[in-house]
Amino acid sequence: MASRFPWWAVVAMAVIVGASNYLVAIPINDWLVWGALTYPLAFLVNDLVNRFWGVQCARKVVYVGFAVGVLLSLSVESIDQRIAIASGTAFLIAQLLDVTIFDKLRLGRWWVAPSVSSGISSVVDTMLFFGIAFIGTGAPWHQWAMGDLAVKWSVAALSVLVYGWLASRIDGDAANAAGSCAGK
Repeated sequence: MASRFPWWAVVAMAVIVGASNYLVAIPINDWLVWGALTYPLAFLVNDLVNRFWGVQCARKVVYVGFAVGVLLSLSVESIDQRIAIASGTAFLIAQLLDVTIFDKLRLGRWWVAPSVSSGISSVVDTMLFFGIAFIGTGAPWHQWAMGDLAVKWSVAALSVLVYGWLASRIDGDAANAAGSCAGK
């Protein structure tokens, strides 16, 4: 598994970012927007790539996912450019931070790396995105940010269970061979 580039992850990142950027403009209530429910899945995708393909491949997926996601967001007329810029900035910084933290913690217990990396990166992503996208607009972005972060942490907790389930079903030798990211 570690020898082929995970194009599925780039497609997943682009779909997650595009959908989230569209859905962030649709509030559920005063504390939450629909995009909060989809975006946290990007951290699961990132952590799976990092675990099974390695840190270099995870970074490539982030860069390609960033480019495709921003282009997709900018090409959809109903997505405000400010949202696309905020999303791209937050995505790139938070996902690269997630890759770095995960890699530093990868040798510990199986749940530590995805839990800590997603938890910390979610805070950075939320602060950057909502600060850039909505400051000065009059939108209740502080409330949306708090609701968004609560959802990100909840989805991250559930994603760690999915991560553990998937990791336990994949050959340990393939997982330990991470680092090769062919198909560049």
